[in-house]
Amino acid sequence: MKRFTFWPQAYLGLTFNWGALLGWAAIRGSLDPRIVLPLYASGVFWTLVYDTIYAHQDKEDELKVGVKSTALHFGDSTKEWITGFGIACLSGLALSGYNAEIGWPYYAFLAAASGQLGWQIWTVDLSSRADCNCKFNSNKWFGAIIFGGILAGKLVS
Repeated sequence: MKRFTFWPQAYLGLTFNWGALLGWAAIRGSLDPRIVLPLYASGVFWTLVYDTIYAHQDKEDELKVGVKSTALHFGDSTKEWITGFGIACLSGLALSGYNAEIGWPYYAFLAAASGQLGWQIWTVDLSSRADCNCKFNSNKWFGAIIFGGILAGKLVS
């Protein structure tokens, strides 16, 4: 996709997060669009955050070989874009959790995950390959916090 569009990270998000729909259907035997569509969308937006940060590591090489990415497309506006994607991700997670009737601990964990994602976005040095890699790798903690919130929320619901 990098040869065709400045949005390969969106395509990645659409394909990577397809598992949310498949996983729900495999467990439940059907799809509940009130739950799975915001969940799927939140995954796509999360991918746009972390993979745009990752793409900033490669922007000089991508310019040399003539491929595209959101890092090149957004340029100096990257932090504004990924802030919007982060807000959309967290909103989708909140809506999905609400529609799934997950208990209150989920939202406490979601607040913690918001802090972790905000820390990534606000502190990332997009001109430093090492820092972009560090922030990209920190997404394992964002995912772990969300997972913990789902578990804790289901225990009390």
